[in-house]
Amino acid sequence: MKNTYFSTAIGLYLNYLVHGMGVILMSLNMSSLEQQWQTNTAGVSIVISSLGIGRLSVLLVAGMLSDRYGRRPFIILGMTCYLIFFIGIINTHSIFLAYAFGFLAGMANSFLDAGTYPSLMEAFPRSPSTANILIKAFVSSGQFLLPMIISLLVWAELWFGWSFLLAAAVMILNGVFLFRCRFPPHPGPHTVIRAQPAERETGQPEHRCSLLDLASYTLYGYIAMATFYLVSQWLAQYGQFVAGMSYTLSIKLLSIYTCGSLLCVLITAPLARKAERATSMLMLYTFISFVALLMVCLHPTPIVVIIFAFVIGFSSAGGVVQIGLTLMAARFPHAKGKATGIYYSAGSIATFTIPLITAKLSETSIAHIMWFDTGIAAVGFLLALFIGYRSHITSKHQLKMIQAVK
Repeated sequence: MKNTYFSTAIGLYLNYLVHGMGVILMSLNMSSLEQQWQTNTAGVSIVISSLGIGRLSVLLVAGMLSDRYGRRPFIILGMTCYLIFFIGIINTHSIFLAYAFGFLAGMANSFLDAGTYPSLMEAFPRSPSTANILIKAFVSSGQFLLPMIISLLVWAELWFGWSFLLAAAVMILNGVFLFRCRFPPHPGPHTVIRAQPAERETGQPEHRCSLLDLASYTLYGYIAMATFYLVSQWLAQYGQFVAGMSYTLSIKLLSIYTCGSLLCVLITAPLARKAERATSMLMLYTFISFVALLMVCLHPTPIVVIIFAFVIGFSSAGGVVQIGLTLMAARFPHAKGKATGIYYSAGSIATFTIPLITAKLSETSIAHIMWFDTGIAAVGFLLALFIGYRSHITSKHQLKMIQAVK
């Protein structure tokens, strides 16, 4: 039977196609923006960091309010903020105004996350991991298409701002489409985390999130976001200035990277329905990211960078962030917006702090940036192992409880 919210889901996913373009638009147009704002690479990187600050500023509050007031208002608000960013950023010559527009784009991301992830989990309760991972497919699609669009603009010697206006046009058309769509009913203000008495009588285990588990998932949210966000912002420049690739070939690295992430989504989406399998994927993909980044740092040649751009995209940007969120949200069954806010607040701290750190590292060597990301991935793998261990212990405890009831 067809899900009544299928058309709504399509509209929500299209928002993330545009979002995928939005997060790398400034980094791929860095040289043009440097001239427009009369600054250097570090200055543009600081403006890029404003997306993380803007995202962090409202994400937790937006998630909690979406549990109370519904998902639709925050999705519409996010789309509106993105439109202002796309149009405003190409019409300002002040780096301070550019920072303000970047801040607004970060807020747009938060509003979309607070409304979209809970909406999809409520619209597809039997396969929430799959529904959330498909968001990543559309983000990756946007990041795959944008370098090609920019390459076409460069080839045709057209104004760089057309890439921003194209994203704005898609957002407007999708807004008209979503305005007519139905949204699933949300739980309302009853953000109860404990299992209800009826659940206890049926022998179903309570969904409890200990402080240790909450901390581990939150930290993983930071690590997972930092790993792929750093690569998406600096892979092209690493290929050009460290591996010795041409500019046009180096920006195509992001398309190769997103091809890897799209393939991972296609493989992961049907396999991540069960929590046990999703936890195993979390550990596996984080380990692959660490190994791939290490190889890129040890052998910075064009062929190695091209091959492992695909591998890194597969492992770090193919839905592992969404898997982490779904596993965490399972511990907050009546407060998915709150869980989304906590998890992605950690991720937004990464999108704020990583550009500041990399701006400093870029003054010495871009190669140091990838070594830094390798260290982050190593910590992420250790954390994923810990999450897997805790999940195994919890599963054994729940099995004993069910057997005791029987």
